[in-house]
Amino acid sequence: MFLIVLGLIVFTVGFIAGRSDSAISGFKSLLKIAGLGLIIIGIFTSMFRQIEAGHVGVPVMFGQVQQGVLYEGMNFVNPLVDVKEMSTQTQNYTMSGVNDEGSKIGDDAIRVQSADGLEVVVDLTVLYRVESRKAPQIYRTIGVDFQEKVVRPYARARVRESAVYYSAIELYSVKRKEFENNIREAINADFTKRGLILEQLLVRNITLPTSVKESIERKITAVQDAQRMEYVLDKGRREAELKRVEAQGIADAQKIMSEGLSDRVLQYEQIKVQRELANSPNAKIILLGNGKSSPPFIIGQ
Repeated sequence: MFLIVLGLIVFTVGFIAGRSDSAISGFKSLLKIAGLGLIIIGIFTSMFRQIEAGHVGVPVMFGQVQQGVLYEGMNFVNPLVDVKEMSTQTQNYTMSGVNDEGSKIGDDAIRVQSADGLEVVVDLTVLYRVESRKAPQIYRTIGVDFQEKVVRPYARARVRESAVYYSAIELYSVKRKEFENNIREAINADFTKRGLILEQLLVRNITLPTSVKESIERKITAVQDAQRMEYVLDKGRREAELKRVEAQGIADAQKIMSEGLSDRVLQYEQIKVQRELANSPNAKIILLGNGKSSPPFIIGQ
């Protein structure tokens, strides 16, 4: 476009110089040719526009957004059209209470009121992108600063609206996932109407008031202590049961043995032992005498 305007200026100067007696009148033909050359080059170069990867082009002519979208690569366009590029890549907008961590400098966390009237601080990250075919609509109705006009206010509003249905402890623990799903659905509906696509919504941190946090920590500690004591008691009961079973087993074995050892059984076992001793090569048989006239006699000595 610049070359076209410059060519028109040069051509006009050459045309005017041809009607005057100024010093440049001798260059009128050269100026006209140079002007026409610039116009032709400007028209030719303006007919082709390259769109970078991950971007789309919105054609605008004389301030009016035109129909259609220019996609990445080389595009053939009207030379009078001004192309506005918009990124369709994933963009990150973070609202955090930690300095220099969010998209804005300083504390930018979302402070919400819970159902029990306590102030809860929420750190949030929104991952989104521009829907390619709706880029002209976004440029016409919002502009290129849609982060400040749509992403930030809608996200903060939906978080505050959803938080009022939960207590502070529910937001921190048992219903945190439900809370995250609710605000994701609400923000996704808002973004869709405005031509944006919500890819992911991350509740990065939920900070409770100090008093509530200490109360939760005390409760958790008490539960852990109770569980530890229950474990100790259960272990003691198992060990006592094991000893009782062992003692019962020993008593049952002794009872069985005492019931089975009758006089006849003992006499039989004694005969077996004597027989084994008699058959042993190292055994010796002693015959007891009846006094001095018949002393004991050892067989096998």
